[in-house]
Amino acid sequence: MGSQQLGTGLLEQAGQVAAKRVVLAEPRGFCAGVRRAIGIVERALDLHGAPVYVRKEIVHNHHVVAELAARGAVFVDSEEEVPEGAVCVFSAHGVSPAVRSSAADRRLEVIDATCPLVAKVHQQAVRYARHERTILLVGHADHEEVEGTRGEAPERTIVVETEEDVARLELADDAPVGYLTQTTLSFDETARVVDALKRRFPQLAGPQGDDICYASQNRQNAVKELARTNDLVLVVGSHNSSNSIRMVEVARDHGARAHLVPDPDRLDESWLADVRSVGVSSGASAPEFLVRRLVERLAELGYGDVEVASGAVEDVVFAMPARLADPATGRIPSTPLAEERH
Repeated sequence: MGSQQLGTGLLEQAGQVAAKRVVLAEPRGFCAGVRRAIGIVERALDLHGAPVYVRKEIVHNHHVVAELAARGAVFVDSEEEVPEGAVCVFSAHGVSPAVRSSAADRRLEVIDATCPLVAKVHQQAVRYARHERTILLVGHADHEEVEGTRGEAPERTIVVETEEDVARLELADDAPVGYLTQTTLSFDETARVVDALKRRFPQLAGPQGDDICYASQNRQNAVKELARTNDLVLVVGSHNSSNSIRMVEVARDHGARAHLVPDPDRLDESWLADVRSVGVSSGASAPEFLVRRLVERLAELGYGDVEVASGAVEDVVFAMPARLADPATGRIPSTPLAEERH
């Protein structure tokens, strides 16, 4: 475990109680898909000026949404709320073909910020439907990503969340079926359901490659380590961020007290009672400046020693859409590290 001193801190001395500390998870925060999606909205504003309409929240973090709104992004629940002919960005979670058709009918200038990993799942759903397989989609029925994937073949898709759902499926055991998973769920979350599907359906087809988002798995693995070595785990993320909420649950499952922190300025100090070591991480849609604010707040409360845990190295970068190229040079901008601008 590496160590970086952020501030003076309390030095542990012989005969004294060990200094209170903060341990930062690595990796944490923005994934490649989130960086790309935020960068797409920012680039669209640069090219087209305000307003740029965004269908749903571009990512599930209210701080990110508020900042983009201040720059001129207008967030709407439906493409039908967008004026005809206007610029409309689809969120990182993806949309169904019906939404794309509706946007075309309204002559919207669509810029697609769907995460490439989500787009890959959509393509597999289309392949399953083409081969007349029933699609068993492992995920949360009310999540935007699942709504979009299910829309590729709604008459053939069944959402399953639990092993009990698998047992209740009204399908013959020899039925031609294929499974997909919501990308923001980790392997740990989907493994038991997928195993139940494999036991029941001998002809079960699986996705080509791994549907699971590397970022979800990496962040949960890092949180497990935080839970093992710290008294308390704090996860920075919004209440509507499923991956952030799941990170809190993982920490609790592995023996630590854990809480979600949507706003570091409103940290509940009662959580720190009898706590000497605080592990800190953040969901895949949480900007790094919120983590810095939390670390600063903890330092004010006596947790001045900061360490950075070693973990998986993420070097994935997703390209920006070609339509966002510079009109003068034709150059496609690289995906910006949006959190570095705070």
